[in-house]
Amino acid sequence: MNNQDIIKFFLQIAVMLACALFAGQIMRRFRQPAVLGELIGGVIIGPTILGLLLPNFYLWLFQSSPEVGILRDASIKMGMLFFLFIAGLEINFSKTNHVGRYALIIGLVGTVLPIAFGVALVYLIPPAFWGEIAKNNLTIFGLFIGINLANTANPVIVRILQDLKLLKTEVGAITLNATVVDDSITWTLFAIMLSFTTPQTGEVFLNTNQTIFLILAFFFLMLTLGRHFAPKALKVIRKTLAWPSGFIAFTALAILLVASVAEFLGIHAFLGAFLLGAVVAGKHPEAEEAHTVISQFVMAFFAPIYFVSIGMKTNFIANFDFGLMVIILLSASISKFLSVLIGGKIAGMKIDRQALAIASGLNARGATGIILAGIGLSNGLIDERIFVSLFIMAIITSIAAGPLMTYFLASQKTPRKAAESSLPAVSNTDF
Repeated sequence: MNNQDIIKFFLQIAVMLACALFAGQIMRRFRQPAVLGELIGGVIIGPTILGLLLPNFYLWLFQSSPEVGILRDASIKMGMLFFLFIAGLEINFSKTNHVGRYALIIGLVGTVLPIAFGVALVYLIPPAFWGEIAKNNLTIFGLFIGINLANTANPVIVRILQDLKLLKTEVGAITLNATVVDDSITWTLFAIMLSFTTPQTGEVFLNTNQTIFLILAFFFLMLTLGRHFAPKALKVIRKTLAWPSGFIAFTALAILLVASVAEFLGIHAFLGAFLLGAVVAGKHPEAEEAHTVISQFVMAFFAPIYFVSIGMKTNFIANFDFGLMVIILLSASISKFLSVLIGGKIAGMKIDRQALAIASGLNARGATGIILAGIGLSNGLIDERIFVSLFIMAIITSIAAGPLMTYFLASQKTPRKAAESSLPAVSNTDF
């Protein structure tokens, strides 16, 4: 790379970060997660807006040097490993026993049924509607659509529950912890599916059964042995390394190593980073400090740039299909609402406004939904037309979640009282 390429790389990152800060701040004023502004900001400085209004400038800044593009993409992917580590830290398995069978059943039914709905939807509609990529492997495509319909966004849900002061109520606990079940199923299934659609790097993969076994073994070992030793390791690191610089360096080392192992096994490196976050998560003080230190490091720089880059992936005007977008949006919302209500009914909950509020929260796809769509696009699972529809669906369901929860809980004096009323007591030993 010459001096001009280095200057151009710095300018690209500067423009993306400035756009993320500005658009994110606007979203915060509307009490929406900053990530939504960052995604929209990417659309503005990408081929959709900037490429249309100032095509020569856009091509010069973002498209004129392949070397800079490779460096930028590599830097962004590195940062995304850290973001998914933070997302994994939100998946606190130690809290699940506070909501008993309700979170377990709602999470299970609310995930499995939308996945089945997505597969059925793909097979019911003629393959030509979905595009050439879908025709090549309709089953994998249908499974990917189903995973996107089932996915929920834990970080977005946490923010919504905090804003509505529902985080410590029954409604909040059930909503939040149902995402643990949801994420466990969707990310494991996504990892298995992805391993069959990307080139393998070693001779380990001899057959389908062995591939599935290795992936499940990786998940199992990370979430059992990893969670057992993580608190002890954090205490040792806290005492022996400089804080926070040494801890950040060690965390970066662990993320890169686990991501490398995941990629070698045929699992996407992003999923390895996510699992590592879930392993570290917990009630111990070191985990809380880890969350604070690393999140400040990641959320101020890496994450905004990544989400801006997602908005820049394609031309949203040229690839926008209104009919496809409506079908995906309605399918996602209807399947999630019905499956959560069915799960609640099976668990013994009353199907009332509180149950609808839980379904509204779990309907938010947020950043994780867009990450799934982005990985699918990068790995050739979907085309740009499908990506745009999934992107829009994730944004709309995330924006709608908070107002819908407020609406369904508005019949009581306060959200907290509404959340606590008409819900059966939850045993700490049920789950």
